[in-house]
Amino acid sequence: MSNAPFIPRFSSPADIDEFVSKLEAFEKGELGPDQFRAYRLTRGVYGQRQTDVQMLRVKVPGGLLGKEQLDAIADVADTYSRGFAHITTRQNFQLHFIKMRDAEPAMHRCDQAGLTTREACGNSVRNVTACERAAICGDAAFDVSPYQEATVRYFLRHPLAATLPRKFKIAFSGCGTDCAVAAIHDLGFIAKSQGGVAGFKVVVAGGLSTLPMNAIVLHDFVPAAEIARVGESILRVFDRLGNRENKHRARLKYVLKKLGEEGFRAKYQEIRAEVDAEARAELKLPENPQRTPAPPVELAGRESGVHPPPGYLQWRAASVVDQRQDGYTAVYVRLKLGDINSAQMRAFGPLIEKYGDGSAYLTIDQNLMIPFVDKRSLPAIFVALKELGLAELGIHTAKDVTSCPGAETCNLAVTSSRQLAAAISDRLDQPDAEHLQGLAGTVIKLSGCPNSCGQHHIADLGFHGAAKKEGGKTYPMYQLHLGGGIDENGAYFGRQVVKLVARRVPEAVVKLLALYEAERTEGETPKSFFKRVDGKRVVAALGDLVGGFQAGEEADIGETVGFQVAVGEGECAA
Repeated sequence: MSNAPFIPRFSSPADIDEFVSKLEAFEKGELGPDQFRAYRLTRGVYGQRQTDVQMLRVKVPGGLLGKEQLDAIADVADTYSRGFAHITTRQNFQLHFIKMRDAEPAMHRCDQAGLTTREACGNSVRNVTACERAAICGDAAFDVSPYQEATVRYFLRHPLAATLPRKFKIAFSGCGTDCAVAAIHDLGFIAKSQGGVAGFKVVVAGGLSTLPMNAIVLHDFVPAAEIARVGESILRVFDRLGNRENKHRARLKYVLKKLGEEGFRAKYQEIRAEVDAEARAELKLPENPQRTPAPPVELAGRESGVHPPPGYLQWRAASVVDQRQDGYTAVYVRLKLGDINSAQMRAFGPLIEKYGDGSAYLTIDQNLMIPFVDKRSLPAIFVALKELGLAELGIHTAKDVTSCPGAETCNLAVTSSRQLAAAISDRLDQPDAEHLQGLAGTVIKLSGCPNSCGQHHIADLGFHGAAKKEGGKTYPMYQLHLGGGIDENGAYFGRQVVKLVARRVPEAVVKLLALYEAERTEGETPKSFFKRVDGKRVVAALGDLVGGFQAGEEADIGETVGFQVAVGEGECAA
């Protein structure tokens, strides 16, 4: 019998029926291509660099899922995609190379598991994310999961949700460190308690892309009971004042930039009074599911107790964290490039039921987490994960690189960021690099273009794809962003220091980690070091990796032919 907790259902067959009717109208010429494109994006169907195929984005609110959802995604991956799914930095699944004719059956398979693609793309209220440790973190003010789920239900299919000037992103963090990076969202809720009352610090109008902005604090504290009114008011501000003429200046941060902070607050208060007078914007909190962790599973014989399995101790030190619930741990699973294949997904469902409480979480750094694993089960779950190829070391280190899909599928990408991410990880696995002191604490994020889908602005070492012409050739390049991140004061963004040829970036990462090791002060973390180190010193340390070109460098990583910039029209704000 499954011990899986209740996994919220967000889908509706009526959404799919409507998609089919719109597709038929488009095919009959009754709906123009621009109209259909705007519509299909709000249903999670996104065009790729390749013609006649689509990316399907499936929302997983808060990252929470179980066996039923994993099986559904595995079926879609095998039947209509490439046999694997990609996890994004916003707790979505993305499945690529799907034919338009297959979108309907793919959606129906997702619907059977309660998964929806509604408002996953386009100018809509996107997936509402949360820290994966919300229910188990000892440092959290309280569990934000019920508020996150209720917020999803409030805005999903909201009258304004799919007709906005631009996309609108919401995140929930459980503690002041802002683990869900609310500071780069349009609307962020950071849990805190004041006078024994549960509530949130509310931040608004953050964002990345080519003009990163740290969110401003709208409320230092607001009681939890009021957050639907806060959200409704901010959404109306955006709907009424967002730029509908220029998609490049349409995000909420540009409303703040236009009005100024004082003007923005005044407009918010004006609309908040309107919302308060209506007295309709209220959250309906779900009942907390009864979590029933599986009984401990211990290995027999010499592999348990005093004689753990080979590699277990290193894995446990890297991949396991204690929960606030006594006797239980959370197990992290590193997914290279954020990918998980269908066979792994099908095996993962029974695994989380056998060793956890039947749930798992997609994380915002493109990995998985299994909560409620009895400490006595850890050697056994390690063996089980290893058999699935899911016991990789290096999670939450420099080897665990975050990357957007890049030029592999994205129309806007300049470079193949996924190939670079793999190359960096491989280089850091080499004997001369695997013991560098900075490996454990350095965050690396990559984007294939300046738009920051890989969140390069908030990394210790961030890189975005670019190009440079010289001598009749075009070379793939990466701009280094140095010393970005998130802390209790919000977001701070990396400084643009130098551009490097794509093929030199893995070696540059090694040199930068070596620089940290050589010049850090006692007790200084990589985050502090890369935030304060002088850019000129960094360029000097990179030495001959900077400047000039060599034969073969005109090909991007993973390519053998000359590099060509093939940027098309993106659908991010179509």
